[in-house]
Amino acid sequence: MFLLAKSFYVGEFERSLDDKCRLSLPLKWRPTDEREAPSFLALPNPVGCITVYPPKMIARLEERVSNVSLGDQVGQQALARLFSQADTFDCDAKGRMKLEERLVRHADIHRDVLMVGTYTTFHIWNPERFRAYLQRPITQEDEMSLILKSIGL
Repeated sequence: MFLLAKSFYVGEFERSLDDKCRLSLPLKWRPTDEREAPSFLALPNPVGCITVYPPKMIARLEERVSNVSLGDQVGQQALARLFSQADTFDCDAKGRMKLEERLVRHADIHRDVLMVGTYTTFHIWNPERFRAYLQRPITQEDEMSLILKSIGL
């Protein structure tokens, strides 16, 4: 059995996007087995960042998504919105991942990036947006956040 990716993601790491929208994963977060590159799933987070799911969490996400009934129109619309903007990627030999332009625009990332571990996933932020996010009082959730929460995502 191969260990494809780290089990947890903690800390903050400053990075820069190159001209091809590539970003280097922190050494601590890189796959532990070089023989097989795992696929990651990048999703637009309603708070304005990119959430990255490693292989271990993709399996859990698949289970939750498959439980959303075809008759659940709100849940199905939320999944369509979310996954139509999502992307998958592998890391190259240098530990770089390539971000899709639509996700980069969603997160308002220009060059500087802050990668923030959330234990089971990690987020990719515009550093200024992240600082503003931390200062924002937690008083209400937007509609998409409430829908995603209701379907267990």
